[in-house]
Amino acid sequence: MSEHRRKPPQPQGGGRAAARRGQSGSSSGRRAAPRGATGSPSESYGSGSYDSGGEERPYGGRAEARRAAQRSTGGGRRRAAEPGRGGRRAAPGGPAGPGRGRGRAAAYSDKKRLIDYPRAGKYGWRRWMPSWKLVSGLCIGFFGSLVAVAGIGYAMVGVPNEENAAALSQNNVYYWADGSQMVAAGSGQNRQNVTIDRIPKAMQWAVISAENKTFYQDSGVDPMGIARAVANMARGGDTQGGSTITQQFVKNTYLSQEQTVTRKFKEMFISIKVGTKLSKQDILRGYLNTSYYGRGAYGIQAAAQAYYGKEAKDLKPSECAFLAALLKGPTYYDPAGNEGIDETASASANRKRSELRWRWILEQMHNDKRITDAEYQEAIKKYPMPEPRKASKGMTGQIGYLADTAKKYVLNHSNITEKQFDQGGYQIKTTFDKDKVEALAKAVKKVEKEKLNPEKRELDKHVQFGAASVKPKDGAIVALYGGAGYEKGHFNNNADTSGVPVGSTWKPFVLAAAMENGTYRSDGPLSPLSKYNGNDHLKVRNNDGSYVLKKDNTPFYQENESEHPWGYISLRKAMEQSVNTPFVQLGMDVGMRNVRDVAEKAGILDASFATLNPSFALGTSTPSAIRMADAYATFAAAGKQAAPYSVTSVKSNGQEVEGFDKPRITQAMPEKVAHNVTNVLENVIQNGTGKNALALGRTAAGKTGTTDENKSAWFVGYTQQLSTSVAMFREDPKSAKLLSMNGTAGEKSIHGGDTPTQVWTEYMKAALKGETDPGFPEAEKIGEIQDALGAPSPTPTPSITPSETPSSSPTPSETPTSPSPSPSDTCGFFGCENDGGTENGGGAGGDVTPSPLPSDTSETGGNTRGNGNGGIFGGPAG
Repeated sequence: MSEHRRKPPQPQGGGRAAARRGQSGSSSGRRAAPRGATGSPSESYGSGSYDSGGEERPYGGRAEARRAAQRSTGGGRRRAAEPGRGGRRAAPGGPAGPGRGRGRAAAYSDKKRLIDYPRAGKYGWRRWMPSWKLVSGLCIGFFGSLVAVAGIGYAMVGVPNEENAAALSQNNVYYWADGSQMVAAGSGQNRQNVTIDRIPKAMQWAVISAENKTFYQDSGVDPMGIARAVANMARGGDTQGGSTITQQFVKNTYLSQEQTVTRKFKEMFISIKVGTKLSKQDILRGYLNTSYYGRGAYGIQAAAQAYYGKEAKDLKPSECAFLAALLKGPTYYDPAGNEGIDETASASANRKRSELRWRWILEQMHNDKRITDAEYQEAIKKYPMPEPRKASKGMTGQIGYLADTAKKYVLNHSNITEKQFDQGGYQIKTTFDKDKVEALAKAVKKVEKEKLNPEKRELDKHVQFGAASVKPKDGAIVALYGGAGYEKGHFNNNADTSGVPVGSTWKPFVLAAAMENGTYRSDGPLSPLSKYNGNDHLKVRNNDGSYVLKKDNTPFYQENESEHPWGYISLRKAMEQSVNTPFVQLGMDVGMRNVRDVAEKAGILDASFATLNPSFALGTSTPSAIRMADAYATFAAAGKQAAPYSVTSVKSNGQEVEGFDKPRITQAMPEKVAHNVTNVLENVIQNGTGKNALALGRTAAGKTGTTDENKSAWFVGYTQQLSTSVAMFREDPKSAKLLSMNGTAGEKSIHGGDTPTQVWTEYMKAALKGETDPGFPEAEKIGEIQDALGAPSPTPTPSITPSETPSSSPTPSETPTSPSPSPSDTCGFFGCENDGGTENGGGAGGDVTPSPLPSDTSETGGNTRGNGNGGIFGGPAG
């Protein structure tokens, strides 16, 4: 057995007691040292053993030695034994002596700390667990500080003597581009305060049941609501939902609408004081008289007139619940819709939201015993649909549409909310040219008077126009035509609406994509002299040579409006006569995604694009008139694109509002591509479907467009100074669905080359009066001629150079392949020209395919008109 494991000798003669007696009787008379005081190595053994000198070791063994060592460093729960405690005192000079002194000093130092944390005398997790004294002390200090801060805040924040500027509601002033005043409009003339006795009880209880059930019992503030609002602000969210009716009254009446912690605390202290000074009836009256209900209406009286054309005192419970629902946010709860501000605020979506909240408010009123069972059953029976929007003072003619466009631009390019904007006080300088706006309206009225007679012809009813004029290389909207006017009940801005397919005016984007990207068969850009099959009833091929199939797996045939046998004709000729079949196949060869990308870069918004299928090449998309004018302006500007804008500056309280610099100009397509598109579109006016625009008497380029079933007709054209688009359509006033224009104006059908081109020409004559005619830059040769599959072998042809002015006797240049043109056609320098001047060889150009593909939606893009998607500012109209 090893030495360190050997059992020590057993004690002799009676063990410990005898040893103690023997020690006490020794001649030395010294007292035994306390346990652990000797520092002998033998003390590491168990109790009852002896050291090498035969002296008895203290009782306790290893555990006792460990505790003693801890006590000597000051770390044990109890200090080491001191004199007077059981007669055990450490021997002088022993190992416990110095450590024990340090422990005592450390303990003394810990006791002197103001806050005992980390805790002295504790180990492990207990050292970091705060004591109940510390926790309670901190809590008392924290809540005491809050009370002190609240007291100081309450004392320092007083109730303002006057209402804030926002509560006084002002007008917004709009200015023409030359700085002269256009109109002063807004809420300044649309607010009337009424006494509480003229506000129906149903209206009072509707807002209480919906927003603050404890209104008559609470102190005017909701601490938990404020905490939630502050937490939301800290996360960057909205502060809504943290206010009582009293707090909202204070915010509307005395404070700004900014969402800051400072404003929130001011609101709380003022609300407490207001609650002690004003009666609940006065607070409720003030809240209902200062709240915003949409449509520029502040206060319950203005709201009752704006939505129901009646006095507030005459409102029914059902109507009261509707108006109370608007307080949640009129942008999203007005069933008339506000797509120009937010694309999710469509008329249908708003109607659904409004009806749900209206029902809920009535239920709350019933549950709270604020209306009887009979009143509830009567109120819930039918949704109280409000009246359409009305024209406010000065918002007549085109002024309403101009202000509407400018307002939407402001809201989409700043942090100003609709509520803040409608409170007024803004000065908005626009891009609109008064003379050009009047000229455009005059052109529409002149053509309407000449062509339409709704009193005698049923098919002349519900015909509408939309138009816009934009500066190339800038994007400024100088004029627009939105409709008959607010005063005539027409509130949709036809210049900035969606849902009207553009037809063949889309074909230039297909050609531009081919000249920029080429086709799957070409090594580079495609020349506009490349030939494609222009015959009617043509089967369309995929890139692998297979035919495009319909849902029933039968081949898809693309139709022209006429059966004229064009044979293989150049893309230039197909654009001139607006033949469909070449552009559908070209779009497939180029790739519809490339066509879409070119259109988007030119200025068309993503929300207005239709499904990517063969018909996409024919204009099933539905951009606004503003966006079409701007996209064609990209061609006029040698490929440079500038987003359309209608506001140059906004001021509030004399200070400029940020966000209204001119849009950045980008190179959307190569100059060579833009010049060649312009060259081809010049030919459309000189020899093709746009010949009516020759009456302008100056160099211009443009394209006509007509859609399936004659539901819409367009002309979009430009010079270097202006790009203008004109749309014409019929609309069912109840369903907003597009109606066929066959028979309108006493004509078999309406085409883009007819009435829309006449409006365009009349306007451009006036708008460009006195301007020079700079023409267009010369188009360089672009791409290689690569005919479509099945085309006959090409034969050399002289190069095509457009003349400065149309030739009355052009020389032959391009002869269509077999079959030969009909006797009514003549061939000239620019190719064969159809005498009829109609699209598709005697028909309407841009016809949407009558047989939609499986991926087509019902009558893609051409049935129901909207007022937002594809609008000027992205998604929402405006």
